[in-house]
Amino acid sequence: MAILDSQGRLFGKVSILDIGAALVILSVIIGIFFFPGTSGTVAQLGSTTKPVEVDVWVRTAMSNPLNSLKVGEKTNLIIRNQPYGNVTIKAIREVPQTVAVPQPDGSVKSLPDPRPQGDIGRNFIVTLSGTAQITKNGPVLGNNKIKVGVPIEIEGFNYNFANLNVLDLRIQE
Repeated sequence: MAILDSQGRLFGKVSILDIGAALVILSVIIGIFFFPGTSGTVAQLGSTTKPVEVDVWVRTAMSNPLNSLKVGEKTNLIIRNQPYGNVTIKAIREVPQTVAVPQPDGSVKSLPDPRPQGDIGRNFIVTLSGTAQITKNGPVLGNNKIKVGVPIEIEGFNYNFANLNVLDLRIQE
């Protein structure tokens, strides 16, 4: 009796392809259970936790947004459409709306906007305070890296400010 017959079976019973498939499946199982690799997220490996402050520019059409945004209160933070959790509103600074006005000597001055529609909207720089894991690639809130320019969103009981970007990021010592 031949070891390999004309149909590719060993000793006329088992196909070589079946043996190959069984070896691949067995090696995958061994690889998963005996050599699982590293566990945990990148943010947890070799990182420390420090307080951070994040500045965002908020443009709103609310008549009085300071009734909703209050220093010391918590707000929900969403980074790249992924909920992070609560952060504290540390500071709110109103940015006056101005318009560039050319002067007779050719220079340009920034003066308060005299238009009536200038009273409809308000601009604020809101400073948010929270804790982040500091990695070699920068601070991580939740599982999202936070850097200048990252799209974020803040929401509370009666407001939701979307399409915000990080203006500044400070790691507190």
